Amino acid sequence: MSDSKHGKWTVSSSEDEDDDEAIPLSGTTTSGPPRPASPPGPKLEPVTASVEVKPEPSAPPAASSLAVGSEARQSPLTNQLNPVKFETSPSLAGKRKKEPSDGSGWALSDSDDDGGDDDGDVKRKSLGKKAPPSPKKRKQKVETERPPSPYGRVYIDEPEDFFESSVPCLDDTYRFYLNKVTGLDKKYNSGALHIRDILSPLFGTLKESVQFNYCFDIAWMVKQYPSQFRDRPLLIVHGDKREAKARLLQQAAPYPHISFCQAKLDIAFGTHHTKMMLLWYEEGFRVIIMTSNLIRADWYQKTQGMWMSPVFPRLPEGSGEGSGESPTCFKRDLLEYLASYRAPELEEWILRIKEHDLSEARVYLVGSTPGRYVGSDMERWGHLRLRKLLSAHTDPVPGEERWPVIGQFSSIGSMGLDKTKWLTGEFQRTMTTLGKSSLRPDPPLHLVYPAVEDVRTSLEGYPAGGSLPYSVQTAQKQLWLHAFFHRWKATATGRSHAMPHIKTYMRASPDFTQLAWFLVTSANLSKAAWGALEKKNTQVMVRSYELGVLYVPSAFVRTTHGPTAAVLRVLSNREHLQSNAWSSLFRT
Repeated sequence: MSDSKHGKWTVSSSEDEDDDEAIPLSGTTTSGPPRPASPPGPKLEPVTASVEVKPEPSAPPAASSLAVGSEARQSPLTNQLNPVKFETSPSLAGKRKKEPSDGSGWALSDSDDDGGDDDGDVKRKSLGKKAPPSPKKRKQKVETERPPSPYGRVYIDEPEDFFESSVPCLDDTYRFYLNKVTGLDKKYNSGALHIRDILSPLFGTLKESVQFNYCFDIAWMVKQYPSQFRDRPLLIVHGDKREAKARLLQQAAPYPHISFCQAKLDIAFGTHHTKMMLLWYEEGFRVIIMTSNLIRADWYQKTQGMWMSPVFPRLPEGSGEGSGESPTCFKRDLLEYLASYRAPELEEWILRIKEHDLSEARVYLVGSTPGRYVGSDMERWGHLRLRKLLSAHTDPVPGEERWPVIGQFSSIGSMGLDKTKWLTGEFQRTMTTLGKSSLRPDPPLHLVYPAVEDVRTSLEGYPAGGSLPYSVQTAQKQLWLHAFFHRWKATATGRSHAMPHIKTYMRASPDFTQLAWFLVTSANLSKAAWGALEKKNTQVMVRSYELGVLYVPSAFVRTTHGPTAAVLRVLSNREHLQSNAWSSLFRT
């Protein structure tokens, strides 16, 4: 166990170190008692018989949405309906080791250390030498070492004015939006979107749709569609196999308008983690690339983000093969990404997209698809794809060695025994690329991840940790990572207490008012998501499907003469919350 200048660090005990959610595939349920959550905070041990559990509410809200999703998602949400009285549990107090006195840092919890009050009490009882501590002393100890969360009990219903009743005033320049968060002051949800807003008739008359995602609650998802669109054909693209796939199909049995496409996952530990909507309207076609799973918890009190395209119109009859392309080649890259699934179910959508004009897209697509790639194919996916785009479409900035690289994510994978194995080697080389210069300055690298106190005081309370997995086994092998950590804070958008499931990467100016580039994506900090070089850097291996969009200044400068701007202004003249969010989604 080691300390850094950022304090000690608590990690969860999930076992899959490369999986984004580090949890079983979507639709998983358990037949036995729910397993405690694995938040990035104090480690919850299995509940013992001595723990007093409050009775389940007679009519628990949103019961259907709590019963689905991955096992790690189910546990914290189920615990909201069956909250544990921490003060009566000796086991919870005994497992915590050396937390910071102020409770604000990253405190390491060792799953291999069994010398706590649990074993001590059992041994003393069996030997009959010493009575257990009084209930009062236990209560004081638990409250001191691990104060209860003030929030996170049950879902609350959104107010009537939470959803849009007219076309909202949105930022049409960058088209980057945050999700609405239940419980925030109304001003912080201005310009943000909920899934019900996205699917409403205000944005188009829906004919068909596709939902690409990792985790689904089918019944909840269907209810987010307006009643007049709930029987429209819906294709679900997922990565579930065997039992998990059977459970997913069983969820959809009452909905004959739903069909499925299973993404091929041929490499171990890979996931279908892409989160995208394709919406075909009578008026045209729209793409949404986002960070939210299709479960209520992800659209409730978490910080999430998305890029939402304009409505792309249909091309005139007789248009040529390359018609409707954008300056960022978005149409070509989207078609290439869909073709990588090699799925007959997507062929109709590929043909449909070819018939539409996507020329208004101003972002670059950055995707990952499973496979091992050599030669020029190495730059098609993952972080090498991002490196290629940054080299071709950004420019060096004065004093760039002082412009930090910032990564913000909700899950961490295995990166090796030291920082040079992947993070500061190939991955940081990608993130520091600006133009074609061969110079590689060594700017600061800030990695943003919530601490124990952030989770405890979040709107969801400790259950928020179920969406922030980091294997304790992996963490103990890469203690060097602690030196890069910075805590989550989002004051300007009112989301400091809405734990992040959003994933963003950027190159910011020293005063955080300008960006050399900005990426919102489904990809967390892992080799599975971004890819890793193999065979003396002659091959790259990618495990998972991921998708995001890259903003670069040159794509937003419409001029035919003179130099292009090298940076994006974080605060636009209108000072949209969405633009402001870029500078406020982290604290150094």
